Amino acid sequence: MTPDRVYGRGMGFPPRVGADGRIAWSEGDQNVREAIRIVLMTEPGERLRLPAFGAGLGRFLFEPNIVATHARIRQRISDALQRWEPRVAVESVEVQADTVDPQAAIATITYRLVATQARERVSLSVAVGTAGG
Repeated sequence: MTPDRVYGRGMGFPPRVGADGRIAWSEGDQNVREAIRIVLMTEPGERLRLPAFGAGLGRFLFEPNIVATHARIRQRISDALQRWEPRVAVESVEVQADTVDPQAAIATITYRLVATQARERVSLSVAVGTAGG
């Protein structure tokens, strides 16, 4: 069975043009990785006809970059992926202050692909306030 049959196929994210001049598509585990980013980067209310879609990580923009904020980010990521991305089983979400940017936290999500049980990891930066507020 081909990866696109197992995991699906969709327009690449971020949208881009392929070498042939057409819209680039993603498939397989890359499609799942991109779908995770879409869920996490979308604010509820942004998607027409599905207003609850997204993780709502933008709400942490002015929150202090502290352990309590990281715990709330971790919970929001876990809840959003459980609700919106059925192709993955989240094993862990780690959130910590970015060592380079004091106004960012780094979230690292470890998950298993449900169809194959392959373990994957994706990280993203979440904009927050400075350490201590």
